[in-house]
Amino acid sequence: MTLDDLQLLLDVVNRGSFSKAAAVRGWSQPMVSQRIAVLEHALGQPLFRRHRRGATPTAACEQFLPAVSSALAALEAGQLALQGTPLLPRIRLSCLPSLTTVVFGPLLLELVDESFEIRCSTDHSGIIMQELLTGETDVGFILKCPAIAGIQLELLYRSPIIAVACATHPLAGRQGLTLQDIANERLAPQQWGTGCDELLIQLRLLRQVTRPLHAIQPASAARELALEHGFITLMPALAIARDLEFGRLVQLDVTDLPPDHWDVMMAWRSGKRPNREKERVIEAARMLASHWAGK
Repeated sequence: MTLDDLQLLLDVVNRGSFSKAAAVRGWSQPMVSQRIAVLEHALGQPLFRRHRRGATPTAACEQFLPAVSSALAALEAGQLALQGTPLLPRIRLSCLPSLTTVVFGPLLLELVDESFEIRCSTDHSGIIMQELLTGETDVGFILKCPAIAGIQLELLYRSPIIAVACATHPLAGRQGLTLQDIANERLAPQQWGTGCDELLIQLRLLRQVTRPLHAIQPASAARELALEHGFITLMPALAIARDLEFGRLVQLDVTDLPPDHWDVMMAWRSGKRPNREKERVIEAARMLASHWAGK
């Protein structure tokens, strides 16, 4: 058993399949299967349930994961010590790509003078939840997803989906618009969830021109199309709050827009021992959510 085997174990857990873990390393899938088999033999326990869609951690694997994360963290701390780097506590944050602008910047500004280091990464909500389980992430910012045992979930903010365009768009400032009024425009909604797909069906039925309807990610891409290229986009108001505040983008008054929203969640793994750094991040995130709500 090697430390690299432990990292491989985390890779498989986070990606949900041997083949995806192999692709990240440039290995073949049988090579990953062989190394995992070595681990399972050494531990005397099966670590994954194999199925057609990938691999799911067994209960034994989930019990082993905290020790795996601790071992890899200890190795990293030792390497930093050899480099003469001050061994400050470290907190790892992970965020959905569409939330980075509204979460990471304000949080880092609030925590910049704290006596711990911050590492930021981005990924999809499901991957972030797995990284919380394995200890690779300390606090995650995600959209609403199914609960996982041992992971605390807290609703930070519910952001409405709105229609927006740049301030110079011909429809900006008009009152009493309908979906029929915007259906023939250049449209590029942010893919915020199932509600987006349902809305696209409605718009396609109303459309009288042969033009594609784009649904894109992340929020920054939809924002740029609206701000720089004359598109109308439909997206969570939170993702473009600063643009709305300064008038770079304006909300369109579409009276029959189906109501929908984005549930922004904070997630972290509960532990028996207090973690001052994690608690400080959670406190700062709650303060940020209060600011979003105008409190």
